Amino acid sequence: MSRVVAEVEVRPSEVEDRVIIALNNLFSYEKMSREIRELGYVLVASSESLGSLVKLHRLLMEQRILDSARKHLFKGAGVNVVTFMVNKQAAYRGIVAFSDSYSESPLGPIKFTVHTKNPRDFIDWLAPKTARGKPLWEKPVPVE
Repeated sequence: MSRVVAEVEVRPSEVEDRVIIALNNLFSYEKMSREIRELGYVLVASSESLGSLVKLHRLLMEQRILDSARKHLFKGAGVNVVTFMVNKQAAYRGIVAFSDSYSESPLGPIKFTVHTKNPRDFIDWLAPKTARGKPLWEKPVPVE
């Protein structure tokens, strides 16, 4: 069974509603909770379906950043998991900008952890391979 978890820190200088908008621009989660941390708190959103990332998939297609997305996704791929981060401020504006580290996003990134039996199928759906900027395939959302 697949599961998607997004974690995003809400800093004292931020308005929580805007952080939620950033998350909503990328992810259709089923549950959200707050976890208290050292410097404030973190919103933890989750879904039991890879289809919850359809918004992210659409944005990657529209912005034509599939090759960059694939690179970041494969870098974060492991056994039954794919982890990646996106810039929270860009997400608020409906733009996907991947981050390699927490320091690349001044207010902290949105960290996604995707638990899936087949990371390759997930990546092939979310960010298909391209030739001359055009996707080579369009696969349906993987179902597990």
